[in-house]
Amino acid sequence: MTKFRPCIDLHSGQVKQIVGGTLTEKDDDLKTNYVSKHPAGYYASLYKEQNLTGSHVIMLGPGNEDAAREALNAWPNGMQIGGGITDKNAAQWIEWGAEKVIITSFLFPNGALSQERLISTLGALGGDKQRLVIDLSCRRRGSTWFVAMNKWQTITDFEISPENIKQLESYCCEFLIHAADNEGLQEGIDEELVEKLAQWCSVPVTYAGGGKHLEDLDTVKSLSNGKVDLTIGSALDIFGGSLVKFDDCIQWNSQNGS
Repeated sequence: MTKFRPCIDLHSGQVKQIVGGTLTEKDDDLKTNYVSKHPAGYYASLYKEQNLTGSHVIMLGPGNEDAAREALNAWPNGMQIGGGITDKNAAQWIEWGAEKVIITSFLFPNGALSQERLISTLGALGGDKQRLVIDLSCRRRGSTWFVAMNKWQTITDFEISPENIKQLESYCCEFLIHAADNEGLQEGIDEELVEKLAQWCSVPVTYAGGGKHLEDLDTVKSLSNGKVDLTIGSALDIFGGSLVKFDDCIQWNSQNGS
């Protein structure tokens, strides 16, 4: 059943909400919606109090490891961690308290899926696919979507398609998918993408990007027949937004059996 899943986005050690498409190698390009006065552990504790399982911490670039570990310490084995995860550090993050690790860019060297890297990452987790989430954050190209990596600036050759989704489901327990063109803009979700994800995915999937109203949870629930979860970020009052109240999302989950 569709549920609200929150996030903690970290940039330069701080909890921030950014416009996803502006995250480049040049600091001047970055457009930030919100910089929190609270540390990462504050949000992890808040999510723990509300039992918001499936929440994710995303490290956007370097300098975020300490803040990420603070979040995991606040809710051991209660949150997922992503950003710079490889076969070399995946097991370490589990030891540090992550429930699951999320991988993206490492899987796509030179913009193409590496089956070898996928297998080695799963092997580093003892072959336990329940510990592995694959991030297929993407950008629209014409009538379809392609996975975007390296801060969503590099478009890979990996299309979001039924065949490719099925290929990856043997290795992971769920997908996290940001619509990078919508991320941080508060201009609405990519409804077509939500519909397709519900049709193509047989494992749990969380959609993020563009959520701006509480009613977006109803929309995602309807479009996906309850199969897709929704992350709302910049629009939330706990991240400086004025369009969606965090408490209302908690209530929505409760009323919808999530």
